Amino acid sequence: MGVTGRKPKPPGQAVNRNKPTHDWTEVPRIPFEGGPDLPEGGVAWPAATVRWWDSVRRMPHAVLWDESDWRFALDTALIHAAMHAGDVRVATELRNREKVLGTTMDFRRDLRIRYVDPEPEAAPAAPVTKLDDYRGLYG
Repeated sequence: MGVTGRKPKPPGQAVNRNKPTHDWTEVPRIPFEGGPDLPEGGVAWPAATVRWWDSVRRMPHAVLWDESDWRFALDTALIHAAMHAGDVRVATELRNREKVLGTTMDFRRDLRIRYVDPEPEAAPAAPVTKLDDYRGLYG
């Protein structure tokens, strides 16, 4: 799905030359591996919710979340499960919570979160040769 809105003007041609109030948060495009699993017992998680949770808990910007953000995401998983169990009354709440979580490109743009390609790792430095080992060889 394309991003809505007009394209930004080239540098120097922008009408508003003020610095934006909120800068972008740039997050390396690396799946987050520290997200919790869905809690066992008590709730029969629909397959759609399990797939949704697997994508949410691996979003690269989840690296920025703390404990309260994860609780909010788990509460959203309960709403997602209710929606897929047939309770369509929670659809608006689910959409609003997904917007807060930044689950789509448009929602991340609204949150000013941008995925960037990770910087390549620098090659390890070559060992340094000590010049003292070579002094006095030629003379």
